[in-house]
Amino acid sequence: MNLNLESYFDHLAPDDIRIKGTRIGIESVLYEYVHRGQAAEAIAAHFPTLSLEQVYATILWYLRDRERLDPYLADWLAASHAAREAQERNPPPIVLKLRQLKAARLAPAPQRRRLF
Repeated sequence: MNLNLESYFDHLAPDDIRIKGTRIGIESVLYEYVHRGQAAEAIAAHFPTLSLEQVYATILWYLRDRERLDPYLADWLAASHAAREAQERNPPPIVLKLRQLKAARLAPAPQRRRLF
């Protein structure tokens, strides 16, 4: 049986392959499978808009074409890491405000002076 796995995917750009009919990139499924060791059923439960068939198709495509998809996944991981570092260096104003609120909440309450 020769299954056309690529029919399950939309190739929007060289670095953007989505599961057909969804906004979910293959990297989301592959990260769960490759780096977190999740089973297909757990991945499908994590992404309720995906069918189990779509998850299995993504995993099977990866297993059949690792030479092509390993670099795709590595590039995505590197880009994600770089974006996370950039956001840490220059967080958006809302993140700064939330950090200030958290720090204020965790700071010890000032001691009241007793008058007697």
